[in-house]
Amino acid sequence: MVRLFIYHTEAQAKPEPDCTILSKQFEIMEKKLWWIIATPSMYLVLAAGIIMLFLVPAWLQQPWMHIKLTFVGGLVAYHFICQQKMKQMANGVYKWSSTKLRVWNELATIFLFAIVFLVVLKSALNWIFGVIGIILFSLIIMSAVKVYKYYREKK
Repeated sequence: MVRLFIYHTEAQAKPEPDCTILSKQFEIMEKKLWWIIATPSMYLVLAAGIIMLFLVPAWLQQPWMHIKLTFVGGLVAYHFICQQKMKQMANGVYKWSSTKLRVWNELATIFLFAIVFLVVLKSALNWIFGVIGIILFSLIIMSAVKVYKYYREKK
């Protein structure tokens, strides 16, 4: 979704009529992706998670589950912030640059990596190593965004 936001934002630098044509097309694509795929998927995943916790309530006593649920809450907040960005762009408001959107795009990857990491490893590793791993992964992704920006601007 955020990748479409990046393209939508970059389309604003195009000359007319390209800017208007691209913006209208991106708005259609964003709305369809949002309301047909992203939002229903979020609700299905949340329902499955609630059912899972209802079936195995003992997991709520595990520290890894508390941290996982914190990251899941972060993803839900991320979802609604993206919805707000989509509405702003539909109204012609582009507050974030394409670079900021690229970093925002990678935040979801970090959340998902952390969630899977917590579930797979649970308490197999020391939490300090887990936090260090997530921080290093985040730094690698953010560095990749900066390197990509450097090479893109160099063209």
